[in-house]
Amino acid sequence: MLYVMTFEWQPGLTREQRDGALARRAQWQYPAGFSAEGEYWLGSEDTAVVVVFQADSFAPIMEVALAWGDVFRINTFPAVTAADGLAMGAEALGRRGA
Repeated sequence: MLYVMTFEWQPGLTREQRDGALARRAQWQYPAGFSAEGEYWLGSEDTAVVVVFQADSFAPIMEVALAWGDVFRINTFPAVTAADGLAMGAEALGRRGA
């Protein structure tokens, strides 16, 4: 299943802690069962990173949250592509009736 995960900096981090997170990321690998389709670093003070990924279970999602929860507030959302969303929406509207 496809997901989007957002990483927001924990409040009160020092510049050194944020720099340390960057250095840590350079060495860190995603866990087994977590297939990143894209990782994007944003030019934002709040949300710092967005990852689009696939996972078949909750275990790798939990592992990422445990690995990075000290420096980020992490939110995970199920997602679909625009094409899939349009198709699903059309089907749902067709079943909804008038």
